Amino acid sequence: MINLYIKTEKQQQWINRLEELEDKFKSKSADIDENSIFPKENVEDLLKLGYASLTLPESYGGKGFSVYDMVLSQEILASFDANTALSVGWSLGVVGELYEKKLWTQERLDFFATEVLNGALINRSVSEAQTGSPTRGGRPGTTAIKKGDSWVLNGRKIFTTASPVLSYFLTSAWIEEEERIGFFLIPRDTEGLSIEETWDVVSMRGTSSNDLVLSNVTVHKSNLVELPEFASGGKINGWLLHIPATYLGIAQAARDYAVHFANTHSPNSLNGSIAQLPNVQQLLGEIDLELTKARLVIYGVASAYDNESTKELLTNEVSVAKHIVTNSAITIVDKAMRLVGAKSLQRTNPLQRYYRDVRAGLHNPPMDDMTIKKLALTALEEDNNKK
Repeated sequence: MINLYIKTEKQQQWINRLEELEDKFKSKSADIDENSIFPKENVEDLLKLGYASLTLPESYGGKGFSVYDMVLSQEILASFDANTALSVGWSLGVVGELYEKKLWTQERLDFFATEVLNGALINRSVSEAQTGSPTRGGRPGTTAIKKGDSWVLNGRKIFTTASPVLSYFLTSAWIEEEERIGFFLIPRDTEGLSIEETWDVVSMRGTSSNDLVLSNVTVHKSNLVELPEFASGGKINGWLLHIPATYLGIAQAARDYAVHFANTHSPNSLNGSIAQLPNVQQLLGEIDLELTKARLVIYGVASAYDNESTKELLTNEVSVAKHIVTNSAITIVDKAMRLVGAKSLQRTNPLQRYYRDVRAGLHNPPMDDMTIKKLALTALEEDNNKK
């Protein structure tokens, strides 16, 4: 089904490159999950391909991927190994947003482009134990105090995905003297910066989304790179579609397993495989219905975002895509497990891993309740504007 969404030769070329890594990545997935290992070798393989610069514009030397291109690659990658896909996806999304919206000074963008071309990975460090997701508007407990030509930062961030390989941490902090939030670009080797290995969860166990600890971290004043207008985000950001793309890839992997199982599992009570059973065909049809629906939504929104004539018309569509795709992915994995039966609960069966991993999507931003609330508020506001 994915072939329907491949539109360009460049997309096909990158899919072909990723498929060369398919067997290697799939062979490690169970061990990554079982032992909570960060897939460092997988990331290194991707960096050798130039994956870090996929969403860096061609004018800066990058591959110039659109949001649509990114979603396609991330879905394919996630069907091989979800931990790898989500880990590198955050960097792709941050880079895409930075250069599309020109969030930094030109000098900083030029500098960082060189870093990305050399394989640098970045992620935003924003979540904190006391505030939860920043999309809910909480003020960070991490502080930044001005001292001469420098900023001194103290605090702790949670859910810092890909912490073992990040070159830079784009960290939010409360600037008391200005009474606002700022984002600071902090290199990994900065004194006082450390990673505390706290990641102990049942899903996406290999993303190493550990705590980032800042203890009197001192950076130059120019490392204050962003002063966002809104604490919980400003304009719509299509680059966040890398998140649902990952869970769509998991769903595809679960679907493929279920189809193969249906075609090959032949209990002695039947003259042939279970694929002939109406209830099995019903489940497979429902799985592909959900998968088709999810793809139409995410690729439709990605296309609209990439098109300058429609981008400005978007309001909640990126959030809606995340909501629909993630919940469809959960439904797909559940139906795959119903089809396979109790065997799906065996620890050696990948479906139980897909089941745990796909649930993590509910807790990536934006959360479902926020999306529903925003849709309601938008509808009410539009009606008020008609009066």
